[in-house]
Amino acid sequence: MRHKSIRFRLTMWYALILTAGLGLFGALTWLSLRHRLISEVDRELDAGASRFEKYFKTESAEAPGQLRDELDEFCQALPPSSYISLSGSNGFVFRYPEGGGAPPQDLRTQRREFTWNGERFMLDAGVPIGDVMHTLDLLRLLLLSLIPVVIAIACVGGAWVSGRALRPVQDLTAAALRVSIDNLSKRLPVPATQDEIARLTEVLNTMLGRLEASVGTLSRFVADASHELRTPLAVIRTSAELALRRARSPEAYRQSLQEIVIEAERMTRLVEDLLLLARRDTGAAEMPLTTLDVRDVLGDVCSQMGGLAETRGIRVSVCLGDEAAWISGNRPALHRLFLVLLDNAIKYSADGGEVIVSVRQDAANVAVTVEDFGSGIRAGDLPHIFKRFYQADRSRSDGGHGLGLSLAQSIAQAHRAEIDVRSSEGVGSTFRVLFAVNPAAEIRDLQADIFRQSSA
Repeated sequence: MRHKSIRFRLTMWYALILTAGLGLFGALTWLSLRHRLISEVDRELDAGASRFEKYFKTESAEAPGQLRDELDEFCQALPPSSYISLSGSNGFVFRYPEGGGAPPQDLRTQRREFTWNGERFMLDAGVPIGDVMHTLDLLRLLLLSLIPVVIAIACVGGAWVSGRALRPVQDLTAAALRVSIDNLSKRLPVPATQDEIARLTEVLNTMLGRLEASVGTLSRFVADASHELRTPLAVIRTSAELALRRARSPEAYRQSLQEIVIEAERMTRLVEDLLLLARRDTGAAEMPLTTLDVRDVLGDVCSQMGGLAETRGIRVSVCLGDEAAWISGNRPALHRLFLVLLDNAIKYSADGGEVIVSVRQDAANVAVTVEDFGSGIRAGDLPHIFKRFYQADRSRSDGGHGLGLSLAQSIAQAHRAEIDVRSSEGVGSTFRVLFAVNPAAEIRDLQADIFRQSSA
């Protein structure tokens, strides 16, 4: 049954449940009726036996010589085919009908004992139950005949009902088969029934919407990556072809090779960034987290970027605080995140400007802020700056490929951190990364402070 259709399985389960229900109903009906009829027969037997006993005692006291005739006359008033057998310890025996042996098989008998005049008597009374058994047999035959017919009719009706109930599923399947990668914008028709099928259709349409958005993002990503890779490849090929076209001086060859190296390095950085983003998208990027002081990572980044800031006369003000800022993080990944933010802050600051790097923390969070007072970001560009290959002003591009902030956001998400930006055009930008405090490290730090104070 596992490989059959839902319609077939529904019909079979319906038939099995109906068969069990009707069988139980029929059996209980037959048993209850049998019990009721037999109980009535038993009550009649008990009443008849009591009357016979009373009559026997009365007649044996008043007319003992005519006792048999009186008892026979009494029994003739009983229902036809009734059976009476009375035997006493004094040898008295009476049977009705006279000369009858053992009671017939179709009689319902009841035995009772009583004592009269010091003698012990045994009374067997029986009434025919042929009509009762005939009624029960007819009912059993009726049930056994009608139940299969009812089940067959119900199975046909169940198959028809299940077919109608599953028709929206078949329509949904046919509509889903018509959706392909070329027409992901197509949506499945939602039935107006507001039932489970309608909710399933809405869920599938929502899934198709997500797939359409993902495929669109992937297509744009591939197109942008191809465009970004095309430029350095074209420069490398052009430089090599120009160098090979005619004999040149060693200095000219060196200059061509330098151009090739610069573009190769740029292409290498782009490929590495693309691979990192692709691994993050598939969840395959290995980023083991350890307990670290985020101030140490920021100190390294500020030292690394100090030379670039100094060449432009930009002052980097570092406010890291006096207390350790413990978080769970991956040091190389965080180094890259802060490097992207500080590099952008220096890149878009005016010569002689200032960039402020600060760390603030409370009981639950550690906030790292990178603030510059440069050109800022237009309001229309703010919602898009974390998109891959997005560059707000390509005319000012200095070799970047628009993946820095996307990488920064990806790293922040891997650390379950939030990254946000506030910016005003012509005023400057402030990027803030909010991490959760590592409580275990804080406890160890507190224990170390207590130990140092006790030692002092």
